[in-house]
Amino acid sequence: MDGMDGVRIKARENGPYLVTGPIVLTDSDGNEYDLRDKNTVALCRCGGSTTKPFCDGTHSKAGFEAAERAVQMDVEAEEASGNVGG
Repeated sequence: MDGMDGVRIKARENGPYLVTGPIVLTDSDGNEYDLRDKNTVALCRCGGSTTKPFCDGTHSKAGFEAAERAVQMDVEAEEASGNVGG
Protein backbone atom coordinates (compact mmCIF):
# COMPACT_ATOMS: atom_id res chain seq x y z
CA MET A 1 0.00 0.00 0.00
CA ASP A 2 1.67 3.22 -1.12
CA GLY A 3 1.95 5.85 1.59
CA MET A 4 0.83 3.49 4.33
CA ASP A 5 4.26 2.25 5.49
CA GLY A 6 4.33 2.11 9.27
CA VAL A 7 0.59 2.58 9.76
CA ARG A 8 -0.92 0.31 12.39
CA ILE A 9 -4.53 -0.05 13.52
CA LYS A 10 -5.27 -1.66 16.88
CA ALA A 11 -8.72 -2.39 18.27
CA ARG A 12 -8.72 -1.52 21.97
CA GLU A 13 -10.72 -3.85 24.18
CA ASN A 14 -14.27 -2.43 24.18
CA GLY A 15 -12.83 0.87 23.02
CA PRO A 16 -11.69 2.81 19.97
CA TYR A 17 -9.47 1.92 17.06
CA LEU A 18 -6.00 3.33 17.72
CA VAL A 19 -4.41 4.36 14.44
CA THR A 20 -0.66 5.00 14.60
CA GLY A 21 1.51 6.34 11.82
CA PRO A 22 1.23 8.85 9.00
CA ILE A 23 -2.42 8.84 7.90
CA VAL A 24 -4.78 10.98 5.89
CA LEU A 25 -8.34 11.00 7.24
CA THR A 26 -11.08 12.29 4.96
CA ASP A 27 -14.78 12.59 5.84
CA SER A 28 -17.67 11.64 3.55
CA ASP A 29 -17.80 15.18 2.13
CA GLY A 30 -14.13 15.02 1.12
CA ASN A 31 -12.91 17.28 3.94
CA GLU A 32 -9.45 16.29 5.14
CA TYR A 33 -8.56 16.42 8.85
CA ASP A 34 -5.22 18.03 9.67
CA LEU A 35 -3.40 15.27 11.56
CA ARG A 36 0.19 16.29 10.74
CA ASP A 37 1.05 16.81 14.41
CA LYS A 38 -0.56 13.54 15.54
CA ASN A 39 1.27 10.21 15.61
CA THR A 40 -1.73 8.34 17.07
CA VAL A 41 -5.46 9.01 16.81
CA ALA A 42 -8.33 7.15 18.49
CA LEU A 43 -11.30 6.55 16.21
CA CYS A 44 -14.76 5.89 17.67
CA ARG A 45 -16.31 2.50 17.02
CA CYS A 46 -19.18 2.60 19.54
CA GLY A 47 -21.08 5.27 17.60
CA GLY A 48 -21.70 7.41 20.68
CA SER A 49 -18.86 9.92 20.50
CA THR A 50 -19.76 13.60 20.26
CA THR A 51 -16.45 14.18 18.47
CA LYS A 52 -16.88 11.63 15.67
CA PRO A 53 -14.91 10.23 14.00
CA PHE A 54 -12.67 10.60 17.05
CA CYS A 55 -13.22 8.82 20.36
CA ASP A 56 -14.31 10.91 23.36
CA GLY A 57 -14.57 8.06 25.89
CA THR A 58 -18.35 7.61 25.59
CA HIS A 59 -17.87 3.86 25.04
CA SER A 60 -16.97 3.39 28.72
CA LYS A 61 -20.12 5.20 29.91
CA ALA A 62 -22.35 3.39 27.41
CA GLY A 63 -21.11 -0.11 28.26
CA PHE A 64 -19.92 -0.71 24.69
CA GLU A 65 -18.83 -4.30 24.06
CA ALA A 66 -16.94 -5.01 20.87
CA ALA A 67 -15.79 -8.05 18.98
CA GLU A 68 -12.03 -7.96 19.45
CA ARG A 69 -10.86 -10.83 17.28
CA ALA A 70 -10.20 -10.45 13.59
CA VAL A 71 -12.38 -12.55 11.32
CA GLN A 72 -10.85 -13.87 8.13
CA MET A 73 -12.63 -12.28 5.19
CA ASP A 74 -12.69 -13.20 1.55
CA VAL A 75 -11.36 -9.95 0.03
CA GLU A 76 -12.36 -10.86 -3.52
CA ALA A 77 -15.95 -11.59 -2.46
CA GLU A 78 -16.11 -8.35 -0.43
CA GLU A 79 -14.76 -6.31 -3.36
CA ALA A 80 -17.28 -7.93 -5.72
CA SER A 81 -20.12 -7.00 -3.36
CA GLY A 82 -18.85 -3.43 -2.97
CA ASN A 83 -18.30 -3.73 0.80
CA VAL A 84 -14.57 -2.98 0.80
CA GLY A 85 -13.10 0.48 0.75
CA GLY A 86 -15.90 2.45 2.32
